[in-house]
Amino acid sequence: MEEKTTGSTIMAALSTLTPPQISSLTTTISALFHLHHRRLSSLLSSHTLFSLSLHHLHTLSLNQKSLLIARHLLSILSHLSHFLHPKTAGSPPNNTTMVNVNHRDLDSVLLLLLLCELHQHDPESLKTLSPEKWRESLSGYVSTTMLTLSGIGFSDSETLRKYVEVVTRCRKFVEVMGGGGDGKEGREVAASVAAVVALPSVEVEQGGKECVVCKEEMREGRDVCELPCEHRFHWMCILPWLIKRNTCPCCRHQLPTDDVYGELERQWAVLVKISDGYY
Repeated sequence: MEEKTTGSTIMAALSTLTPPQISSLTTTISALFHLHHRRLSSLLSSHTLFSLSLHHLHTLSLNQKSLLIARHLLSILSHLSHFLHPKTAGSPPNNTTMVNVNHRDLDSVLLLLLLCELHQHDPESLKTLSPEKWRESLSGYVSTTMLTLSGIGFSDSETLRKYVEVVTRCRKFVEVMGGGGDGKEGREVAASVAAVVALPSVEVEQGGKECVVCKEEMREGRDVCELPCEHRFHWMCILPWLIKRNTCPCCRHQLPTDDVYGELERQWAVLVKISDGYY
């Protein structure tokens, strides 16, 4: 079977949502787009802010630019993941998170994406200009696509289409830049501290089952750790395991991780499973 594209994967996942969920997701995405539009407008209207953001981009290595985009993509995907599979996605996004975003990083990533978009639309437009003139060229380009960038007056379907386009563009950038540092898929990453702390402690009601880590019995009446997949382990066995890897020793269910590329891979794997009907 041919692998789905990024766009078709997200559209298939979106089709599993109920109308109220679609409405709530669209409202959240619209607020996100408005935030991005305000920052981009400020960036292009201020010579100083534009120069500082462009200088910051120039100081970043290719890997750092890829990480910047990956963080942005992860932030965008978290909104969709929360509606699709709340238990797997982690904490729901909220307006507070959006307001407290690092403006320097947001400005830089929006500028980088805009530069890539303009280059794709008109490859020669930036080559013939000095960096000092880029702001004028970008402003002219944005003025012709203002409605698209702001999302003002968009229907739910148009907002979701724009969302799919942004996710696709960001994911393609990360893939092209070899996101993940070593370029290896499935590399081991530690479970996030927040995810580990949130794991419940449950009492063994019937003995006989063994902890697959130490191969010893989990005795009746003893408190053990239960992962989201409902597999149980001795606390002293599972904690050292989760410090090194975010997967269940039994079924490889993935817990959230603080590693940006690892978490991006985890959330995307969930989207693929949902789009394929496995959830």
